[in-house]
Amino acid sequence: MKRIVEQWQVFKSLRNRPLHVRVFRFIAGVLDAYHLHLSESIVTNILSILVGILAGYGAVLFRYLIKWFTEFWSGTGTPAIENLVPSLGVYAFVPVPIIGMVIVVFLVNRFAKEACGSGIPEVMESVALKSGRIRGRVAVVKSLASSICIGFGGSVGREGPIVQIGASIGSMIAGVLRMSRERRRWLVACGAGAGIAATFNAPIAGIVFAMEVILHGSSLRSFTSIVLATVSGSIIGRMYFGATPAFEIPMYTFESNLEIIFYVILGVLAGAVGLGYTRLVYFVEDIFNRIRLHPLWIAALGGLLIGLLGSIYPEVRGVGYDAMNLALNAEIVWQVMLVLMVIKMLATSITLGARGSGGVFAPALFIGAMLGGTCGTAFEALAPGETAGSQPYAMVGMAAVFAAAAHAPFSSIVILFEMTGNYNIIIPLMISVVIATVFSNHFLPSSIFTMKLERRGVRLRWGRNIDLLESIRVRDVMVTHIDTIPPDFPRCKLHDLILSTHHNGFPVVDRDGRLVGIVTLNDYSTSGHLAPDAPVDDFCSHELMTVFPSDNLSLALKRLRIRDIGRLVVVDPYDRTRLLGIITRTDVLTAYELALRHQETDDAEMDVGTCE
Repeated sequence: MKRIVEQWQVFKSLRNRPLHVRVFRFIAGVLDAYHLHLSESIVTNILSILVGILAGYGAVLFRYLIKWFTEFWSGTGTPAIENLVPSLGVYAFVPVPIIGMVIVVFLVNRFAKEACGSGIPEVMESVALKSGRIRGRVAVVKSLASSICIGFGGSVGREGPIVQIGASIGSMIAGVLRMSRERRRWLVACGAGAGIAATFNAPIAGIVFAMEVILHGSSLRSFTSIVLATVSGSIIGRMYFGATPAFEIPMYTFESNLEIIFYVILGVLAGAVGLGYTRLVYFVEDIFNRIRLHPLWIAALGGLLIGLLGSIYPEVRGVGYDAMNLALNAEIVWQVMLVLMVIKMLATSITLGARGSGGVFAPALFIGAMLGGTCGTAFEALAPGETAGSQPYAMVGMAAVFAAAAHAPFSSIVILFEMTGNYNIIIPLMISVVIATVFSNHFLPSSIFTMKLERRGVRLRWGRNIDLLESIRVRDVMVTHIDTIPPDFPRCKLHDLILSTHHNGFPVVDRDGRLVGIVTLNDYSTSGHLAPDAPVDDFCSHELMTVFPSDNLSLALKRLRIRDIGRLVVVDPYDRTRLLGIITRTDVLTAYELALRHQETDDAEMDVGTCE
């Protein structure tokens, strides 16, 4: 005890040092005093358990928040909104998502813009490009924003937010304790996997999801930590939600070999639907992005559309697990399932396009259940007595559509297997999931997660940015203070201007401020046959290769190579005659060297220790 007191005195003497330094000095001092030494791997595993427990409680709290916000307007404990406004009938629901979406967008824009959307692309970007760094406030904002969005009728899932909440907890702990870059990434994956395990009661699925989607098959050195975290998260989930599977369906039996053909057909259809779902989400997002209104008005518009759809088809509100259970137990007719599949795709796209907060996983399961149930009914009618009914097709459809959208076949198979607890379905499940993934990947190499990143200029392969230049935007490198010349500038003065400024090119801008062209030293050299007072407008380049500020440097470098030129003009995407800046080949290469040096520094950062 005396030794601990001595180390406590040391802890108090370091009051001017950061808290994490004081904590680690205290722990290290106690271990040294008692001749105990823990390796970094042991410390990481201990922290993985802590992350798993906290992520599990985060998932539990999040689910209770969803329940509370749903009950707030639906009548449990308070008057139902239909009773408050009886004259509106079923349309009394319409104001609910409007209010919810406005609150969500305000929270996200004000406190953490990363909390917009599903959250999984942001986690993937963090792991690939930011050494796993996620702001601690994201967990709080995401919990509130997504629970309000889902509770107030937004047609999104709870799994994506839970992944981001768990990942944020892992990143926050790694940041406080100054973990190395690689181990920070591990703890982020631990939090994500633990969240999945807790919400689905599926520890194996959490492990697979963390490895396949978040770390993209990273080294098995992280496997132990992820297992410990997901098991811890799963235990917390079982304490509050029980050990029963998320979905309960009758046991499946394989009736005939003809069913193999049916599952192949279902795989192709699921691939097409998953592909359409992905494209529709971003198509609707583009439509909302073109609307020139304040974000809160856009949120209100999206809420109005969701409210109208949710009033007519209440099954598409929120996560939609109740409707999925109906499809999985053949308690809903195929005509309704087909309509709900289409409406759910539209409602989810509107929710996300209007900058709502929630996941795309549960909607994919919903869409797949409706597709599979419809196909199963059709197959049963085509071959009476040769199928096991529509229920197993509904379950397989859930996994196949998600696999097609997320390009995560292994995770889809394991998640659905654990969510149902039915091993007999595994062979049909694998057939349809693999075919759906191959079909979708053939027509769209990007998943529903990576497409969001690619639209920001980040292209990932196996969890890594395949081009550092794609993570840097033109606006971060371009020169905005530009020397320009008018179109009537005489050729005889151009040579002296080049010598005095040391510039090899100048944008040509008219008196109205419109970009006319660009003149370079090469243009001057090839214009020797012209009169000395010839205006530069006679020999400058009018067909310009341009870029926008939001473009990445990889695209800029490709355009420089196309014409073997040394500079590009940066223009306004809405007015290409408006000059915003200029970027040269030297600017691109300098930015690349700095990014490479920064990445190498991060890779080497604290590889031999966890903290100072």
